[in-house]
Amino acid sequence: MNLKEKSCEPCKGGVPPLNEAEASALLIDTPGWSLIDNNKKLECTYKFSDFATALNLAVKAANIAEEEGHHPDITFGWGYCKILFYTHKINGLHENDFIMAAKINMLADS
Repeated sequence: MNLKEKSCEPCKGGVPPLNEAEASALLIDTPGWSLIDNNKKLECTYKFSDFATALNLAVKAANIAEEEGHHPDITFGWGYCKILFYTHKINGLHENDFIMAAKINMLADS
């Protein structure tokens, strides 16, 4: 099953974060996203030609995050929407972060 078809599973902690090789393998299915902060976080900045489109993606991303129960940091302004994921309970990346990145890519493409 590809990432955008999966749902986030609650992470209660106690599991190790993805290592660099695991995160890099999942990154292949999330074009446009980058590993940052020593591979502990996943980030993408979407570029637009106006404010309204950036706002629209921020709202759509927030709505899907609420549905999935996995929430990013979102910043936006004229011409951009920046989204940052990591799993707080494990202070690193979990498959959920990549599931959400894939879902947000679908939103941005629509």
